[in-house]
Amino acid sequence: MAHVLMANRNGLVVDTRLTKSTGTAERESAWVMAWRVKRGHRRITLGGDKNYDTQQMVASLRAIGVTPHVAQNEHAHRSSAIDARTTRHQDYAVSQRKRKRVEEIFGWIKTVAGLRKTKHRGRKRVDWIFTFAAAAYNLVRLRNLTPGAA
Repeated sequence: MAHVLMANRNGLVVDTRLTKSTGTAERESAWVMAWRVKRGHRRITLGGDKNYDTQQMVASLRAIGVTPHVAQNEHAHRSSAIDARTTRHQDYAVSQRKRKRVEEIFGWIKTVAGLRKTKHRGRKRVDWIFTFAAAAYNLVRLRNLTPGAA
């Protein structure tokens, strides 16, 4: 599985990771990437879908100083790990709107970068080419973010 950590402010890829496909790989990768990015910053937030709304994930993010802005997964027999101390802030709503932008990254990598079906074998090679494709996406995105770019 390929994972991407994206900056909400500008939609750039901040970190990538390749893992074996398991039921918890997404959450584990999100935590590792958040930890790697967090090291140089005072406080960061991590947006995500309902899959990330577990007591363990929310607690582990808060333990390393990351504010979880994950979608609440509530229904009749389950309550969300995200409470009003997070949802009351305007930044939470912004994170929920912007988090969908990560799908643009995967769409670009699959179509333009040609990684819908990788031509490489071996975890190291696939990881390298995925990270390279993400860097190329950042260059295209930077061009589009630059004022006056055509």
